[in-house]
Order: sequence, then structure tokens, then C-alpha cells
Amino acid sequence: MKKNIVFILLLLTTIYPVFGQKMTTLFEQSNGQQTPTYFEIVKWWKKLDAQSAKVNMLTMGPTDAGYPLHLILVSNGGDKDFKKIHQRHKKIILINNGIHPGEPDGIDASMLLARDIVENRYKIPDDVVLAIIPVYNIGGCLNRSTNYRVDQNGPEAFGFRGNGQNLDLNRDFIKSDSKNARSFAAIFQLADPDVFVDNHVSDGADYQHVMTLICTQHDKLGGALGEFMNKEFEPGLYSLMKTKGYDLVPYVNDFDESPEKSGWSEFFDSPRYSSGYAALWQCFSFIPETHMLKPYKQRVKATLDLLQSFIEFTAKNGHKIQQLRAEARNEVQTQTNFPIHWKMDTAGYKEITYKGYKATHKPSEISGLPRLFYDRTKPFEANVKLYNSFPADLFVKKPVAYIIPQGWWKVVDLLKLNRVKMKQLLYDTTIKVDVYTLDHYKSSPGQFEMHHPNSNVTVATHTKEVQFRKGDWYIPMNQTANRFIVETLEPEATDSYFAWNFFDAILGLKEGFSPYHFEDIAAAYLKNNPALKSKLDEKKSTDKDFANNANAQLFFIFQHSPWIEPAYNQYPVYRVMQ
Repeated sequence: MKKNIVFILLLLTTIYPVFGQKMTTLFEQSNGQQTPTYFEIVKWWKKLDAQSAKVNMLTMGPTDAGYPLHLILVSNGGDKDFKKIHQRHKKIILINNGIHPGEPDGIDASMLLARDIVENRYKIPDDVVLAIIPVYNIGGCLNRSTNYRVDQNGPEAFGFRGNGQNLDLNRDFIKSDSKNARSFAAIFQLADPDVFVDNHVSDGADYQHVMTLICTQHDKLGGALGEFMNKEFEPGLYSLMKTKGYDLVPYVNDFDESPEKSGWSEFFDSPRYSSGYAALWQCFSFIPETHMLKPYKQRVKATLDLLQSFIEFTAKNGHKIQQLRAEARNEVQTQTNFPIHWKMDTAGYKEITYKGYKATHKPSEISGLPRLFYDRTKPFEANVKLYNSFPADLFVKKPVAYIIPQGWWKVVDLLKLNRVKMKQLLYDTTIKVDVYTLDHYKSSPGQFEMHHPNSNVTVATHTKEVQFRKGDWYIPMNQTANRFIVETLEPEATDSYFAWNFFDAILGLKEGFSPYHFEDIAAAYLKNNPALKSKLDEKKSTDKDFANNANAQLFFIFQHSPWIEPAYNQYPVYRVMQ
């Protein structure tokens, strides 16, 4: 009898980690109407950690809100050492939640998933490790209200989109203006996940689908990785979700009233976004987007089912995923040409089944004018075009190395943060390099996420010898970080550090001239440089405003003279080609 009692106690302890203490969530207690506050989230995870050897809660780097990020490791082996996890070739799925805390579906779904694993309601394979960020945007989570996201169907109260600096953190991964992004980079480099999932909620048109999905754009992911994403990983997730009762479709990247009429383009995730950042490191990355008008309870259930689908696909295909990543990392070290810009091909599309509601119009009770209305009594199915082909249209030849003068330490710090291998020059050294000068760029007139981004960038290339100083940074291009380096340091790349204004100081002159005094110097210089005088006369003949502007003509001469400062419009990242 005594042995039987002991056996029953052991059995119950296996089912419930601490006898009599079954873990529930606020989401469950409220019947799917509420999501926890930041402090309730942390408290709940600490309790689960204390109750189960399968869960390890780690304290990571700082955030703009003053509280640290946490990282929860969930596995059958109770793993907590990433070095050992990698040595054992376990498959790592990194899950990010609450980047927009008004979209808390992933916060609750991850709690349910971990609890179910702990209580043996859902079995995770022994070779899969979940790394969960319970809430990423802590500042936004603390800024809680019932009034945000007026269009969203629950929960009752939730957080704000902006973080402690009022930044949209899903535009910050490459520029890292926030402490959150810097801490995330450290987590990402430590975890080196095979699969990355960043949970969101979508707005836009009304339709029947509960869940839509952004996959890293396969052409941009590139090579065998992109082929596997397009032909196996994405279809595999769709198939798994179908067995769970969901008709999954790509993110409806169209905000017209009837997206089914012309179809839509696949979302292009440049490195400012979490999935685009992950792609630079040969990681399969995804952004689930539940539909805002669906009840919160239904959205969380769909997110939970999709997270389970990620686990199931990764477990089944884990060896192939890791093999492809390893091969891609070897290739990127020896690759000679890198794409830095992609353009949608309107001839490249596939057809998908879209389940929508008929869009119509009726008189507005406010203006009396026609207003958009989706008639849910009139559902329909349609085959629509998804334009998912984005071939590269601009390439750069990989240099042997880049050199960055030490004065640009903000950029150097970001490279270090992402574990880019580089070394400082030991002596003052003259090196023959390719130098870019800015031919054209367009700066945004309005701010975007604390920047005025540069776009439409074109450069001219010159080869010359440059004197570098002891302590300047030499970045060899024979490393896993090659793609990250190229897409941040090449000024024409979409989300380069030049695009994000890190080098804007070169765009303004620090030295100038006094027009009344420079007049005589300029006149003498023209006499000795007839070719420049011809250029000046030609410009005056074709540009009336220029012809009537004496200071503009003086600046034209100054700009084409030895007195113009070398740093003006000269990009301060140099390419060693030999």
C-alpha cells in the first residue's frame, strides 16, 4: 500500500510539477478576454521555472524601459547552455513576443505552449529547444490602456506600439537605436536559432482567415535556403495548419478594399524588420499575423497551433534545416558577388485561395457619404495572384576587406554587437583602396523612427592610396557575417548604415569661403584651368537659375578645385580589393 501511494505521488508530480499546483494563465482564467500585465508575465514565468526542470528563465540585456529582457529556454533536457545545445546539434526555435504589445497573442500563446509541455499535454521532441522572449517591448507593455488599437477585437486592455523611446521596434533591428534591439542582437548571436518566429496581429481588409504569415522573402534569403523556404518550409506549415483546421494564407499585403481583384505582392522584409535581420544570418524566419477582427481567444489558439506547427516541421526536417544553414554559411564566406537590392517581377507569381467577404458601400452615419463596408453574410473564395518573385537587380563585388576609420565608432560598435570579426591596424599605413563618392541620394523630408533616411543612392568609384592610422578597423571578408557586413556597409543597400544616416556628417562642408575674397582666387584659378571654365560656361548656358546666381557659380568652382575638403561626399568606408 505504501509503495502504491509513493507511485501515485510520483505520477502526479510528473503530471503537475508541484503536487496540487496546476499552472493556469490569466488568459484562461478570463475565458480568453484578458492578457497579463508585464509584472504578471514575469511572475508567471518565474513560477513555471521554479516548478519545472524543463524551463530555465535567463536574465539578459537591458531595455529602454529600465527592465531587462528575459529569455525562457524550454526543452525536455532542461537545456540552459547554448554552447552545449549547439554541440549536441539540437534545433533551436527562437520565439519573440510583444514587439508590439498591443498585439499580445504570442505572449499568451507562448505561456500556454510552455505550460502544456511542462504538464505533458504537448510533447516536444528531445532535440528541439524553444527560446522564448516573453515580452520584448517592455516599455510598450507597461504603457497599458483599453483605448489603443481601436479596431482590434480584444483583449480588454493591452500595451502600446511604441517602446520607451516611442520607437517602433520592428523598424529598429539593423539601426539599433534602442537598448532592446542591442540586447536582441546579443540574444540572437548567442542563440543562433535555426528558426525565428516573431508574433504579430494584422490590420487591413476584412477576410475569413484567422492567421496569415510572412515568410522571409525566398529570393532575398537566396540559394538553397530560399528554395527550401519556398518549396518545402512554407508549404509544410500550410499543410500542418490545414490539419488543425486553418486555411493559412500569406500576409494580405494590400490595403485596398478588394485585394482579390489584383492580388498583392509578398511582403519584402528588409533588415530593419526582425525577419529581414534574421535572414542575414541564414536563419529561416517568420512573422505570423493573426487578424485583428477575430476574437482574441480564437487568435491566441491560432498562434498556439502555428507555434506547434513550427515545432513539428522543425523536428521532422531539423537535419535538413541545419545542413542547409551550414552549407549556406560556408558559401557566404567564399561568395564573390553579393546582391544588395531586389525588385518585384510582375511576371512572377503564384495563385492562392483567398477567402474574403464582399466589399460594398453604404451611406456613412457621420458624413452621409459612401463608406466601405464588408458584408460578412457574403463570404467568397477566389484564386488570387501573389507576386512572390523578387530577383536581385543590383550586385556588388566582395572586397578583400573593408576599412573603417576609428572615428566612426557608432558603426564599429554595431558591428561588434553583431560579432563581426575585425582587427585594428597596428601602424599608420598607406593602403590602395576603392573609394566611393556620393553621386546622388534623396533624404526624407520628414522623420522616420528618429531618422531622415537616405534613399535612391548612387555612387561613383575611384581607386587611390589612402593614409590610415593606427587603430583604424580592418574587416576581412572571409567570415559568416559577410552578408551582414555587405548589407550594412554598402551605401546603396536598402537598409545600409548610410541609408540610416550614420554617415550624414560627410554630406555637409566644414570648410567654406568668403565670396568677396574668393572671387579673385576663383578668377585666377579659371584662367589656369580652361577645362573647368568650359564646364562652367556650359552649365550657365543650360541652367538659367545657375547663370543668375553668382554664389552658385563660385561654389561650382570651389567644388571642382583643390580647396574642397576631401571628406565632402566621400563615403568613409573603404574597400580593399587586392
